[in-house]
Amino acid sequence: MNAPSGPVPNVSLEAASRFVAASGLVIDEVTNTTVRGHADLGADHHTPWGVVHGGVYTTLVESTGSIGASHAVAERGEFAVGIHNATDFLRPTTGARVSVEGTALHQGRTQQLWEVIITDSSTDKVLARGQLRLQNVPMPKEAN
Repeated sequence: MNAPSGPVPNVSLEAASRFVAASGLVIDEVTNTTVRGHADLGADHHTPWGVVHGGVYTTLVESTGSIGASHAVAERGEFAVGIHNATDFLRPTTGARVSVEGTALHQGRTQQLWEVIITDSSTDKVLARGQLRLQNVPMPKEAN
């Protein structure tokens, strides 16, 4: 499973739902075991109390882990779907450029486990971290 870095086959963040696009996630690098990206978080991502909403972090964890896990199984005609997302919100922020780094912890034949760390790029403080368990499933016929 050592495919070269690059975009996930048949997946384009530009074609993502408006919900995913609104998270601001930009993928900088993808391998079978790591994903690196960033997002600029600000007022559009706030709760009514003026801090970044935890759902944004959960979305970044889900999207990052799904992209990496799907990249790892794409050559087998599969993609990965999240089946459990546990995201911890460690530190509030009103906005920041965040680094998003996903790492495969386990990659089995049917399931994968990824860890995603979201860090404020200017302070190197971890804002949130999550683990995403995914199921490897066949690519839908219409997507092949």
